[in-house]
Amino acid sequence: MPSTRRTRLVLGVGVCVLASAAAVTVYAYDHRDPGVPAARGADAPHCRRITDAAPGSLGGLTRWDSDASGVAVWGDRAIVLRCGVTPPGPTRDPCFAVDGVDWVIDARQSTHTRQVIVTYGRTPATQVVFSGGGRTDAALIGLSRLVAPIRQTSHCLDSA
Repeated sequence: MPSTRRTRLVLGVGVCVLASAAAVTVYAYDHRDPGVPAARGADAPHCRRITDAAPGSLGGLTRWDSDASGVAVWGDRAIVLRCGVTPPGPTRDPCFAVDGVDWVIDARQSTHTRQVIVTYGRTPATQVVFSGGGRTDAALIGLSRLVAPIRQTSHCLDSA
């Protein structure tokens, strides 16, 4: 009878290991970042394309899926992309271009620990919030490639 007891023990341990592995797998594939609201225009086809094409890693941070349309999150919300925000109008906020995409620093929402930038001259507009932790230069190159296919109708920088 001891062999039956050992067999049950081994099977019990095996089932526990498999159940734990399954739970970890489900957690890894179904881990979502709640709490980042979708923008008003997040259901636009361009937003769907942007979030579908968003990389699994950005600025050295791993992407989390989001339940909200038009939202992509990297790291522990170190980088948050929201597509479909209201495009900025003419502004005195600082503007810069990365790979042909004009970005405006939203001075009202930015702080010393958080930088909020928005594409300029593209509808739908895309907002990105950097809250530290990632390499913003590398991230902006990747993000600019994502939004570049949206036709630019105006520039915040002279193209001359």
